[in-house]
Amino acid sequence: MENLTDCTLGPKPKQMWIRLEGNPEVWNKMIHENGVDKAWCFHDIYGFDEESLGMIPRPVTAIIFLYPVTDSAKKFRQQEKVKLTQQGQDISPKVLYFKQTIGHACGMMALIHALANNKQVLGPGLFQDIVTQAEPMTIEERAGLLENCAQLATVHKNAAMSGQTEPRLDDSDRHYFVAFTEVDGNLYELDGSKAFPINHGPSSDIVKSTAQILRQYIERDSAVHDFSAMALSKSD
Repeated sequence: MENLTDCTLGPKPKQMWIRLEGNPEVWNKMIHENGVDKAWCFHDIYGFDEESLGMIPRPVTAIIFLYPVTDSAKKFRQQEKVKLTQQGQDISPKVLYFKQTIGHACGMMALIHALANNKQVLGPGLFQDIVTQAEPMTIEERAGLLENCAQLATVHKNAAMSGQTEPRLDDSDRHYFVAFTEVDGNLYELDGSKAFPINHGPSSDIVKSTAQILRQYIERDSAVHDFSAMALSKSD
């Protein structure tokens, strides 16, 4: 395949990136400088009640959720993995899934999942090039593609350094980004640290369907309050 950028397969280095923060201004600058249609922007979601959800610009094509990695969250992840491994699930062949093999890269993984499964928002640039190369690849090859993409690492670093909080590499504050989007009429949870995509079933309204899942996340950890979310929406 033609090498569209400097994202090429090669040896698998161990990498630890600087964490991204969930800041729409930072994410919008990052995507718009790398080929995403400027009509599409990230917007903060201020709550998961009907009034707050009604404030989100429409249409929405993906939602990025940031949650704290607590003991209960880890317990649920394991239970979910066992359950879905045993019972199986139908995953559309159109879902483009990436495994995370770079430390602290969950924000970028969520972003790539959101963009890769909504190619209509992409224009010429880094993200379109990554998706074009990744489509025919195996999951392992896709991981190598991202690991060895110097341009992606630079874009991530610049975005991480431009946030409002001081960038950190340590694990003292554990939060995790995950993407939600619709493919073939079903709502998918795309998390590169999980063994597979999660199909949450039919969805006719991505905002309402995702909010239902996010409220479950919050209910499982009702003692903590540092959850946040952003919607990738088309602005007028």
